[in-house]
Amino acid sequence: MGNCFGSSARVDASLSTPSASRFPRKMCNSSSRFNISIPIYSRKSSVESLPTQRSEAEILSSPHVKPFSFNELRNATRNFRPDSLLGEGGFGYVFKGWIDENTLTATKPGSGLVIAVKKLKPEGSQGHKEWLTEVNYLGQLRHLNLVKLIGYCSEGDNRLLVYEFMSKGSLENHLFRRGPQPISWATRMKVATGAARGLSFLHEARE
Repeated sequence: MGNCFGSSARVDASLSTPSASRFPRKMCNSSSRFNISIPIYSRKSSVESLPTQRSEAEILSSPHVKPFSFNELRNATRNFRPDSLLGEGGFGYVFKGWIDENTLTATKPGSGLVIAVKKLKPEGSQGHKEWLTEVNYLGQLRHLNLVKLIGYCSEGDNRLLVYEFMSKGSLENHLFRRGPQPISWATRMKVATGAARGLSFLHEARE
C-alpha cells in the first residue's frame, strides 16, 4: 500500500484472519476495510467540480470538517501518549483517540467515536502545503471507498489531521506481513475491486 499516512482509499473485503495491528484499521470488529494511500494533489469531486484555486481561509472554513484546538486533540489522544501511537509515516506520527460522536469533543478512552490523529513532525518530508492540500480535497470529497477526514488543527506551529479510525489495519500488513492465515485470492480480488472504485472516483472527479 505504500505509505499508509497519506490520503487514503478504503476497500471492502471479508476476512478470516483474526488480528493485525497498524494504522488506521485494526482488525477488532466484523467490518473489514483496508487503508490504501493514494496521492490527492489534483482531485475534484465527481458530484460537482471543486474549485482549482481556493484561499487558505476558504479551505479551513469548510463546513464539512471541524477545526480542533491542539488541546482538544491532546486530550483526545491522552496527551499523545506512546501507548496511543498507531504508527509513523512521512507526515509524522499517528495516534489513536476518542471524541464524542455528537459534540466531537474529547472523551475518555473506550467511549464515543474512535479517531486517528496524524501529527505533522517539523522535520518530516511533508509540510504545511501537503497538510493544507489534504484538508482542501478530503474536506470536500465523500465516498464509501475514501477514508473520512473529520477535522484538522492549525494552531501555532501545530498541524494535525483527524480521520475516522479504520479498524482492520493497513493493506500492506495483510498482504506482506506473516500472519496466522494468508488472505485468500477471493478476498484479494474484493480488495482490488474496492481500491479500483476509490481510484475511479478520484480520477473521474478531475476535470
